[in-house]
This record gives sequence, structure tokens and C-alpha cells, in this order.
Amino acid sequence: MIDFRGAPDTPTLPTHWHAGHPSPKHDPAPEIQIHHATPHTVLLRQNKSVHFEAPFLFLLFGNERALLLDTGASPDPAHFPLRATVDRLIDEWLAHNPRPGDKAYELLVTHTHGHGDHIAADGQFADRPDTTVVPPGLDDVVGHFGFEDWPHKPVELDLGGRVLDLIPGPGHHPAAVVFYDRHTAALLTGDSLYPGRLYVDDAAAYAETADRLIDFCATRPVTHVLGCHIEMTTTPDEDYPRGTTYQPDEPPLQLTAAHLHTLRRALAETDGRPGSHPYGDFILVHRG
Repeated sequence: MIDFRGAPDTPTLPTHWHAGHPSPKHDPAPEIQIHHATPHTVLLRQNKSVHFEAPFLFLLFGNERALLLDTGASPDPAHFPLRATVDRLIDEWLAHNPRPGDKAYELLVTHTHGHGDHIAADGQFADRPDTTVVPPGLDDVVGHFGFEDWPHKPVELDLGGRVLDLIPGPGHHPAAVVFYDRHTAALLTGDSLYPGRLYVDDAAAYAETADRLIDFCATRPVTHVLGCHIEMTTTPDEDYPRGTTYQPDEPPLQLTAAHLHTLRRALAETDGRPGSHPYGDFILVHRG
């Protein structure tokens, strides 16, 4: 059994991810980029040549089950073989980490939030044995994880010695959840904070989420803040246009806990004004 306690195992992350190809039809890269950030933590990125959103997904291994966080932007396994990829990664992990007895190793599939580019391949796991797929609606999320005081109180999720804190994160989406992985001290923020366009649907809820995350992180180590997209260029305040399928000048994915304070300031300064408001490493977008 793996001991996930102790000092955080800081994830190692690439400086550059595969960011599409000048001719998507001729992109030689696979549909899914795979990066082992720790021996028990895998980041996956959907190729921009498959879908311009190119979301990041997270596969976390515990002693009793694995967690797949989000399922990407394309449902068809012929173009986006997510289940086959996850099955292979689980088999490889189990080969290096054999389990005593004959109890099945489970998979939990859930989401940072319920927008289409994060849930499209849920159906690939519908008939997978020993698998639970949590629907992305608010009632399902609250009920499955046992939130007793949504959106004010976090809950814990135990993967078998590897514990995550699930923090309610509405503002971009009513059922958004931020995941804090105690093993890596990474804060997985979905579309609430990442190097790109942060779309605000409920400014008051978004500000409360930022406050909640700032308070939470004030008493815990944070190695990285990891969202689900890269949409910025390396030039501050400049993003790639929506729909771009080749982004050769991307910044890294990871942000820091300090960006939570920048986000909170941005929400206060913009005060719900419709339009795009650049803040260096991200752009706050109030839908109006």
C-alpha cells in the first residue's frame, strides 16, 4: 500500500505542451498528450488538432480507486480514445503497484464543471466495469459527494489513502468544484482560474469562490494551480482567438496561489462590467 501522507510530492510539469499543428489534418502527434507529473498523477491534454478547446484532464491514483477528472471535448473514441488511454494507464499503474487480494480497482469519473468540453466523453465509460460516472448537474454533484452546506463547506474524497478536498466553486458554472490534492498540494481549478479567458456567469458567486479558495489556501501548501485550458500567449494580456487550433507561443499551464488574489482583485475592479478585462496571465470576461 502506498503511503500518500507526508510532504507533498511536487508535480513536475513541462514548460511547453503540444499545442496543435499548422495543418490539423496532418498533425503527427497523438490525440491525447500524456504527462506523468508524479508516479501517481497523470495529466492528459486533448490535442488541439482534434478539438480547439484542448482541455486538460487529470488522472489520480489512490490505493483503492483512481479518479478521472473531466472527459474532454469529443465523444467519439475513434477521434478521442479516452477510455482506451485511461484503461492502459490504469493497467500500467497496477503493474507497478500490485494490490493484495482480488478486490477490483475502481474508477471514479467526475468533473470540474458541466460544460460540454469537459463531459463529452462520459459515454465512453458508461459500460466500464467497476466504474462510477458522476453526472455533472448540481443535485448529482451535491448528492454524490455529500456536500452538506453548498457552496460554503468543502468535503473530503478518499481514493484510498490519497485524500482530496472538494471546494464548491460556482461563478463560472453553478456546479463547479475545485479539487485540492493533498498528495501533490496541487489546486485543480477547472475553468475558474487558468491562463486564458475566465468567463463569469455569476459575478457574486465567482467572488465568493475566490474568497473561499484564498481562505482555504492560506493554511495549506500549494505547489501549482492547474486549470483546464491554455488560451494566452506568452505576451501579457494577449490571448489566442477562440477556435485557434495551433498555439506555438503558449505559456505553461501552471499558475500560483498568488493568482487567486489577482482574480479576486479583478472581480472587484471590474464589478460585473460586460466585456473582456485583461489581467496579465488571464483575461476576465463578464458575459453581458
